[in-house]
Order: sequence, then C-alpha cells, then structure tokens
Amino acid sequence: MTDSSQQDQGFPEEGDIPPALTNSGAVVKWGLVAVVLIVALVVLSFLKSVYTDWLWYGSLDLRSVYVKVMVTRIVLFAAGAVIAGLAVGVAIYFAYRQSAGPPVTFVVPPESMGALRKMVAWGGVVAAVLLAVIFGGILASNWEVFLKFLNASPFGEADPVYGRDLSFFVLKLPLYQLLQGWLLGLTIMTLLAVGGMVFVNHGIRGLRFELSAGLKIQLSIIAAVILFVMAWGHWLDRWELLLSDQGRVFGATYTDLNARRPALLILTIVAAVGGILMLVNAYTRGLRLMVGAAALWLVMAIVLTGVWPALMQQFTVMPNEFDKEEPYILRNIDFTRKGFGLNGVEEVFFPVDPSGITPELVNDNPQTINNIRLWDGGPLSNVYRQIQLIRPYYDFKDADVDRYTLGDEYRQVLLSAREVAPEKLSDEAQTWINRRLVYTHGIGIAMSPVTEFTPEGRPEFFAQDIPSNGVIPISTAATADEPVLLVDNPRIYYGENTLEYVIVNTNTEELDYQTEEGELFRTSYFGQGGVRLSSVFRRAAYAWEFGDVNILISGEITRDSRVQYRRQIQERISKVAPFLLLDKDPYIVAADGGLFWVQDAYMTSDRYPYSEMNSGASEMPFNYIRNSVKITVDAFHGTLKFYVWDPTDPVVRTYEKIFPGLFSPKEAMSPALQEHVRYPQDLFTFQAEQYRRYHMLNPQDFYFDEDLWAIPNEKFGQSETLQVVEPYYVIMKLPEEEEEEFMQLLPYTPNQRQNLIGWLAARSDGDNYGKLIAFNFPKDRQVDGPEQVEARIDNDQDISAWFTLRCTQGSTCIRGNLLVIPLGNSILYAEPIYIQAEGVTFPELKRVILGSGEKIVMEDSLREALESLIGEAPAGVGEMATTDDSGTRPASVSGIGDADIEALREAIDMLEDDLTSLEEALQRIKEIIGGE
Repeated sequence: MTDSSQQDQGFPEEGDIPPALTNSGAVVKWGLVAVVLIVALVVLSFLKSVYTDWLWYGSLDLRSVYVKVMVTRIVLFAAGAVIAGLAVGVAIYFAYRQSAGPPVTFVVPPESMGALRKMVAWGGVVAAVLLAVIFGGILASNWEVFLKFLNASPFGEADPVYGRDLSFFVLKLPLYQLLQGWLLGLTIMTLLAVGGMVFVNHGIRGLRFELSAGLKIQLSIIAAVILFVMAWGHWLDRWELLLSDQGRVFGATYTDLNARRPALLILTIVAAVGGILMLVNAYTRGLRLMVGAAALWLVMAIVLTGVWPALMQQFTVMPNEFDKEEPYILRNIDFTRKGFGLNGVEEVFFPVDPSGITPELVNDNPQTINNIRLWDGGPLSNVYRQIQLIRPYYDFKDADVDRYTLGDEYRQVLLSAREVAPEKLSDEAQTWINRRLVYTHGIGIAMSPVTEFTPEGRPEFFAQDIPSNGVIPISTAATADEPVLLVDNPRIYYGENTLEYVIVNTNTEELDYQTEEGELFRTSYFGQGGVRLSSVFRRAAYAWEFGDVNILISGEITRDSRVQYRRQIQERISKVAPFLLLDKDPYIVAADGGLFWVQDAYMTSDRYPYSEMNSGASEMPFNYIRNSVKITVDAFHGTLKFYVWDPTDPVVRTYEKIFPGLFSPKEAMSPALQEHVRYPQDLFTFQAEQYRRYHMLNPQDFYFDEDLWAIPNEKFGQSETLQVVEPYYVIMKLPEEEEEEFMQLLPYTPNQRQNLIGWLAARSDGDNYGKLIAFNFPKDRQVDGPEQVEARIDNDQDISAWFTLRCTQGSTCIRGNLLVIPLGNSILYAEPIYIQAEGVTFPELKRVILGSGEKIVMEDSLREALESLIGEAPAGVGEMATTDDSGTRPASVSGIGDADIEALREAIDMLEDDLTSLEEALQRIKEIIGGE
C-alpha cells in the first residue's frame, strides 16, 4: 500500500496496481513507443528539409539569408515554447495538486483508479507540451515581424495624431500587437487547461466542483493576467485607430478621435483596475470581486466602444458630416497619394484637338506610328504555338512587351521564351529518363515587331526558329545577312513553365534541340545551376525530398550530376524572399549574350496611416506599395540578383539591414539589362485605380465625388461583352519632348459617362523612369472614349458588312485591344482584327481599324489605313520591316487578293441594295397598315 501523500498525488506504488491493469499498461507503453516513432520521423523529416534547403541556398550563394531566417525561427520557437510550456505546465501542476485526492464515490472500478490517475497526469504533460509547440510555432512563423522591429528604418515623417514616425505603425506596432495577442491566447488556453484538469479530477473522484482556497488564488491570478493583457490591448488600439475603416474615409476620423480614442483610454484603466480587483479577490471570501470586475469591463466595453461612438456618429457627425470630416478627408487624400506613390504625379493640361489626324501629325511622329501595337499578346502566343514550337515538347507561355534598339530603330516588340514541356510527350515517352534526364531545358525565343504582319496575316520575326549552330540571331529583317544582336547561349533551364525537377550532367546526354530536318543535337549542362549530387548521402536526402527512389539507385547519376529544382522563377524568388509581392508578369530579356528573366517586386504594407486600402488586391490588401526591387534570373545558371530600385523606400532599407548580403544597388545591373527595365504593369494598375478618385485634391469635390473618374471598357475577343481596358505600353513622344519614349498608358472617362477625360502615363526610359504624368483634357470638349469608338466601328456600314461576310461559315473574328494613342494634340484610335478558323487556335491578323474624332476606317494594312484616314500616303510610315523575294517592300499586308477584294466590294454593294429594298418594303407595309 502507498502512503497517504502518494495517494493524494494520485501516483500509487507499482505493487498496488491490480493485475487487471497489466493489459492497459502494455497499451500505454506501446502507445508511447508509437508516439516516439512518429516524433522521430517528424524530426528526421525536418532535418532532411533543413539539409536540402542548406544545399539549395548554398548553390545560389545565399546561405546567409537561410541562416538568418532559420536561426531567428529557432530562437523564437525555443523562447515561445519555453515560456508557454512553463506557464501552462506550472498552472496545470498546481491545478492537479489542488484537485487530486482519494475518491469519495467510486465512479470507476477501484482497480482502475491508479491507471486513470496516471493517464490524467500524463495528459496534463501532453497538453503542456502540445501548447508549448503551438505557441512556439506561432512566434517562429512571425520571424519577419521581429526582424522588422529590430531593424526598422525611419520614414522621416510623423503621423498627424500622435506625432510618431510612420515606421512605428508600419514596422513596430505589429510586434506589440503580436505579443499582446500571443499572451492573451496563452493565458486563455492556460485558464482552459486548468479548468479541464480540475473538472476531470473532480469527476473521477465523484465530487461536485468546489472552489478551494488554492484554486481560487490560481484562477484569480490567471484572470488578472488576462485583464492586464486586455488593458495593454486597449492601449495599443488607440494607435490602431489611425488604420480605422469605420469612418467616411480610411484612417482616424471625427468619431474615432473624439469617442473611440477616449473610450479606449477609459477601457485601459477599467481593465487594469479589474486586474487589480482580481488579485484582491484571491484573498477575499467568495467570487463577487472577480465577477464584478469582469462584468464592469464587459458593460463598459459595450457602452464605450459601441453605444458612445454610434450616438456621436448619428447625432454629431451625420448632420454636419463634411464640416466634421474635412480635416480627416484631407489627411486621407494626402497619405493615400503618398502610400501609392501618387504624390509625385505631374499634372499637365492637354489641349486636345478632337477634330482629326493630319498628314503633318503622322509624318512628324514616325516612331509612334511604326510602333502601334497591332499584335496582342494572347493571339500572338497562339500563333507562336502553331508555327514556332518546332517540336511538340516545347511550349510558349505568353508573349511579353519590351523594346529594343535594333540598328538605328527603336522598336517595340513582343517576345516569348520557348520552354521545355515534357508533359506534352506521348504516353510511351513519359519515362523517368526522359522527364528527368533528357528533356531538361527549352531553347531560344521568338520575337516579333508589334506592328508588322505578312500578307497571310502572320507575324514578322526579328528572331525565330532554332538555328543549327545553337545561337539565336536577332535582326531587323528576316533576310538580313548580319544580325544586330546575338544570344550565344539561348538554353532555358529556369523559366515560367519549368515546374519539375531535372538532373543534369548525367551519363545520359540531354536533348539540346532538334532541327526541322530532324537532326538531333545533344549536350551536357555546363552551368552552375543546381545542387551537386556528390555523395550517396545527398542522393538519399533528395530521394526522400522528392519521393523518388530513382535518384538513389539510378546508375546514370554521377558525382558531377546536379539536381535542379525550384526552377519556376516566381517560386524560386519567393523561396528566397517571401516578403516580396511579385508582379504577375515576369518577362524575358535578351542581353549580354544570354537570356534573363526580369521580375518586378514590391514592398507593401497594410499599416500605412490614413491611406486607403487597395480595392483591387483582395487576396493581399495593402495601402502602401513601392516597386523597390527588381530581380533578374539567369535562364541558364538560375542565379538570382536582387537590385534595390527605390532606395528611398524605408521598408526596403529595413530589409537591407536584415539581409545585408541579399541586395545590390541598381547601378550593379549591367547597362544592357537596364535598357529593358520597364515600369511594371501591376503597380501602374494599382496606382491608376486609386488615381481615379485621388486626383481630386479639393476635399469638397472628393466628398461629393464631383470629379470621379472611371476606367473605360472595350470589346475584345470573340464576345460582344465589354471588358475593362488594361494599361498598355506604347512608344510615343510626349508634348514638348523631342524624342519618343517607351511608356505605359491608361485612359480615363468621367464616372458613368463614356467620353475621355484624360489619361495617366508612366515613363520607363533613362532618367525619366518612374515619372507619372496625368494629362487632363478640357472639360468643354467631346473626346470619344473606347466604348464610343467601338460603337462607331459597329455602326460603320462597310465595317459591319465586312464582319457579316467574313465572320461566318466556319470562321470567327477576334477584335484586338483598342489602343488610344496621343499623337501631337490629337488622339489616334487603333484596333486590329483577327480571323480564326473554327477548331484551330491559329488567329491571323487581317485588318487594321484606325480612327480619329471624325472618321473610322478599316484597311488591309496600317499604311493603307493611314492613307485612308488622312487622305494621302504617309511618308516612310507603316512599311514592312522585311523584304519579299524581289527585294522590294510590299505596300500591303493583306491576306486577301485583288479578286477577293473586288468580290467583297460587290457583295457589300449587293447587301446594301437588298437592305434598301427591305426598308422600302417595310415602309409600304406600314403605310398599308396605317391606311387601314
């Protein structure tokens, strides 16, 4: 028999356990063995992941980044787990001591009581360990919050309410809120664990719940801690008001500062006093103080944060809302423009002349005209897939817009990378050798000018096919003898479509490329990308990592073989820098003899005071954004380079402190690559969306939406439904500028109207990179918007008849993007028309529609459309970039012969005659009916 103290603790001696418990004890032991094995497997899997990540980061010379993150996470996990484990463990231990004891009534067989008490005791241990792991993991997962706090860079600007530097709200306040929430969650879970332990122990002893003196003290202390943490939370919420979304605009408004802020201060005091009363309650009889403190806090919270602000909003603010909210509206306008980088927008009055396009305008802007984008990315990508894949195991993901100086010409182009797609191999060829060792990389690019097309409706090419020497020439003419740019190594091991891992430098040679004649060229990888499989241990680790035993047992793998994984460029970048928001459209660049991916990346925050949240980013809302970083990924080696493009951004300066070896200044980027840096489309879209409203600087206009703008719609594709116009790149000359520039445009219309009111432009070239210009049209002039131009196109009899004849009987017409292009002080509208046969995704560019304020024309080529629009042939504009066999430049790019054109004209005339006859017949019927 055990002594009374042991029995009180619920741990009987081993000899007192009845034989009937032998089986249950064995179950417990085997259960512990299973738990140990599972834990060991989890730990080994974690160590395997650490080891393979260590190797992967090392292959990129970025191991310092991995070490910094890993060490921070381990320290935070250990600290959080120790604090949580001790807090919960001590609380459970005292609760166990206060509630354990001999049974009063036997609710379970007496011979099972000892084992049951052991299970309860070990259950408390497991609960403490589990909560320690959970709360340690919470801190570890928020490693960025800690590092940003410790390395915060000042913004150099104070908030208008508390006078604190904005870095406090963006970089420091999140840590205080994290710790407050973490402590509150820990104390609540501790209270629940204590309650659970007491409930179980009372239940197995057959007792009703009774609050002993020791248990009362313990619960009072825990409740006091909860209220103290709540008081801290109320104090933090006073600062959080600058991020309030309860008012007329985002940020602290009249009710926030005059009701909620004092209410939170009062609640801070009430909660702190309540915590003190909880401690006092531990040494008084009963629970009246504890219940009273909790009830007082609850009632005050409802009245102060609910009733008081609602009454003030209803009876003080609403009757005079603009007068009360005017200063806060001004703050919202100011900080939103700063948060989205709109405070530097240069506003220019544009005296638009909507009358027409003159020959002088066309001849004075040849670069703009010769770079009108007639090819859209979607249709061109489909054409590339039909005529430029060469072999079925390649694919083009999309076509990217860029510009190149080719010879003496500054040309806007579309280009796409020919990436490997082993998933397109036949079922018989889907072997491990093929997918992992042979089909490892894509090769080359297809590049086309945005304007030219052949008589068959196909794109012209500056770069095409797979040459027999493995070098991609880029030329301004398909028949040019000397290329103006060479890509010596066009192999693409890292790209947008490289989703699977491969192993290079094996005994099996890789397929380099196959010519149209069927000749195969093979190669072995000679770059630096990937992790060397130089030992059996590494091969075993990666066999486990990928769940592929072939990595371990294949005889094709040597000590010099390299495993390449995380080859998809956005996945690759996000693994290294998960704190960056990536632009959705990385683009390929041919420079320095190779191919490079350029990825724009943003530093964002949703903690910028008074700045309106971005309505177009529901997945990741933010109210502060900077294109602070541009990243290049070598398509062959896979190396990553992070360039700080906006060193004035305090957030990127903070991360430079956190990861001193990760970032480089933008001057370190090669000049050839810098020529292809462009203003990112996602950022421009976010800014343009906010500028619709935040171009209004007058608070009264802003409040009443007097001059709210809208982004217009256009017809696109085969559907008659409208879609929102997306920003587009053009090469154009700004007013009062001498040279054309590569820039991005987006037109605006007044809200709920369709005429143009202006446009926003983002510049990309040289020292002008990043400058935003808003061109405002006179409000007393009518300038057609995209929807009105689309209606004019539909209403044109000749164009409508052409659509009727050509877009039936197995063919569909695809309307391209309608571009609104400023030309001098006038506006030129351009829209391409594609024809596509049913069942084949192979669009052909057949017609060009041009328009001005007075006229809409549709012709077979840009040059002919310009001639029809301005009444004379343009000088040196709209000509083809390539020559035909005779050495002359064809004046027409139509896919329709003269006989076809004549037949079409006759058909249109006949249709017009039939429509006239039908109208006359209908008129006679109306007269007859009316006469009766």
